[in-house]
Amino acid sequence: MVTVYEHISQNKRRTALLVLLFPLAFALLVALFVGMVYVLVGPGADAAGVSGMTQAQNDLITAFMYIVPIGWGIAMIWIVISFFFGDKWLMSGAGAIAVTRQDQPEIYRLVENLCITRGLPLPRIYIIDDESLNAFATGRDPQHASLALTKGIVKKLERVELEGVIAHELAHIENRDIRLMLLIVAGISFFTLAGEWFFRQAMYSGRRRSSSSKGDATLIWFLLGIICMVYGYLIAPIIRFAVSRQREYQADATAALTTRNPRALASALQKISGDPRVEALDKRESMAAMCIANPLDKMGLFSGLSGLWATHPPIQKRIDALLEMDEEVVR
Repeated sequence: MVTVYEHISQNKRRTALLVLLFPLAFALLVALFVGMVYVLVGPGADAAGVSGMTQAQNDLITAFMYIVPIGWGIAMIWIVISFFFGDKWLMSGAGAIAVTRQDQPEIYRLVENLCITRGLPLPRIYIIDDESLNAFATGRDPQHASLALTKGIVKKLERVELEGVIAHELAHIENRDIRLMLLIVAGISFFTLAGEWFFRQAMYSGRRRSSSSKGDATLIWFLLGIICMVYGYLIAPIIRFAVSRQREYQADATAALTTRNPRALASALQKISGDPRVEALDKRESMAAMCIANPLDKMGLFSGLSGLWATHPPIQKRIDALLEMDEEVVR
């Protein structure tokens, strides 16, 4: 099994890879965009008898060469801001409320004891007002981490089971999984939101179109929307899948070794699998990978493609791996 330190090193390499893959994938989509422009308004159209296509082609490419660098610069600014403040935005989006030691003394004791065991600073603790069973951690590093637990998981799990869940989330913090996922969520969120905005601009421009130049603008907005949607809903999730799928097994193993009770975490996962949906996250599908189990309604786009780009390994496989660890502990 990969050690915690090896996993941390892997995640540092994966973070660097992610930083490279995001712009590389976007550059490939840029090339696709240019090709689409030439196909849609290229010489072939001019040969069909439509006048002015060559000039339109030049105008579109010129506009594109201005829009894309500016858009990419805004995306980088968005990701940098998200890196420092994204944990607060994610907690707000999930409807999580920060709690104090006075509010939840038992939770604080559990988290504090496990942090001492792993040599971690105490994260900020949040409660999500939802009766389902789920949890997630986020932040840019262990010194700036946050842990969220649903009200249901606090109420419905036994103490040892909840300890296993918290140890699992602390493992994500220790392994720097949280940094990796924060960058991915920020990237996906930006491009999906940008795609929706570009489509709205295309519709607005199309309704007000009264000249060929406005028609060109409609085409620009529409194609930019396609690029952003393809990037946000297809390319970025593939990158996420490539760099993060094994992190749940590693976090389970780290949690089991921390608590010395793999069976308790296996029992917790079994209960969680019965009701993991968090309603506040139904429209925030990019956050699904951060949770201990997929929190999405089955009608979501990402969850609908779960067989291709599942954010988590099957729960039963995780339980089986933990039970195997339990047998080793007993022996």
